Amino acid sequence: MNGKTISHPPFSRPSKPKAGLLGIPSPATKKDLELRPPGFIYRNDDLCCESIPLARLAASHGTPLYVYSGAALRARYGAFEDAFRRIPHTVCYSVKANSNLGILRLLGKRGCGYDVVSGGELQRVLAVNRRASSRVVFSGVGKTAPEIDAALRANILLFNVESESELAVLVQRAAALKRKPRVALRVNPDVAVATHPYISTGLHEHKFGVPLAEARRIYGQIQREARLEAAGVSAHIGSQIVEPAPFCETVTRLAELVRELRSDGMTIRYLDAGGGLGIPYESRPEPDDFRAQVSAYARGIAKALGGARLHLLVEPGRAIVGPAGVLLTRVLYTKQNRGKRFLVVDAGMNDLIRPALYGAHHEIVPLSWDGPEAGSQRTSYDVVGPICETGDFFARARELPEIQEGALLAILDAGAYGMSLASNYNSRPRPAEVLVTGRTARVIRKRESFRDLVRLER
Repeated sequence: MNGKTISHPPFSRPSKPKAGLLGIPSPATKKDLELRPPGFIYRNDDLCCESIPLARLAASHGTPLYVYSGAALRARYGAFEDAFRRIPHTVCYSVKANSNLGILRLLGKRGCGYDVVSGGELQRVLAVNRRASSRVVFSGVGKTAPEIDAALRANILLFNVESESELAVLVQRAAALKRKPRVALRVNPDVAVATHPYISTGLHEHKFGVPLAEARRIYGQIQREARLEAAGVSAHIGSQIVEPAPFCETVTRLAELVRELRSDGMTIRYLDAGGGLGIPYESRPEPDDFRAQVSAYARGIAKALGGARLHLLVEPGRAIVGPAGVLLTRVLYTKQNRGKRFLVVDAGMNDLIRPALYGAHHEIVPLSWDGPEAGSQRTSYDVVGPICETGDFFARARELPEIQEGALLAILDAGAYGMSLASNYNSRPRPAEVLVTGRTARVIRKRESFRDLVRLER
């Protein structure tokens, strides 16, 4: 197949309703105004996170502000556990999607594992629960010797090794620390996927992994090393993938490699299928749609395993935390240039870079809903931030109801790669983060101050 794109049917989903205001299906009742249940819903015309109006959180904590729903996080993680319940597995949450300690702790209490790609992410997991190291897989193309040492001392579940050079360093560090780590080779299966080129990782021209054709030879080196245990095989082909077929194709190739390695005398116990399951940023699916999507993904992977007795590792990140978070922002100014209308908001590309970096779409909704009749008052806006860059925008030519200065907006599906990619560009402090559970809101990261920004400078 060698990287050719193959036409496959998408995940089974109900037909998309006719879009109304803001891309949300035209409502018949207040119940139809649900956005990402069980997390975000309009109640009495006010957008709420679970039982708390988001406007109240904005008043208490200021804007920009990230807000996460604990109920949504638990439900979405639970969908993966339910889907894979018939086979041995560990759901390893991809820490890079959102590494806040409060979110790691919430998911850890549900028994999840963790996929980390840096020493800092490993430290975050250990700060939440040191015993969780037994459920950690360490991926990443540029592990340093100190990072490898930290993972060896923590006795993590699995190293996903990405090159022969990294393998040599791992051997050296394992000998120095008298450890015998479990190793998987990250294989580049040359599977093409329909996603943004910056987040596609499974082709031979990408920096990740080793070619499938070379894997068996390199596993031979691992087998001959007294300080290493060849315990698994691994692959990750990219992110924001919405069809099951590329995952199935990848696992089929990995399962065949496992059979070859076992015939060579290796005891391969783990198959790491990576992450990458996407979410629909431009529609508002029901919870059952997501569970059906994850179930189809799980059935495809289980079939691709072909009955091989393996412990499956999967690494969802965005699919769990993306729809569980929103970014709240306030309109500072409205302006008009030759008929083009702008909403200048207090959040910027430093707070949520996905639209600027990937051209990504995020739905934007007002926190106060005036009713379905507001649909007749739509206006086209560019929603832009205060940063001195033309690329500092959240939406262009987006139809919204008439918005006044001071209004509050929610940028949806911002839980993944929002705060984790945030920066201090233009010397802007990063937002606070709040986790909601029912009627309780807890600050899980304080808003930065100017003193925080300059504390390490001299």
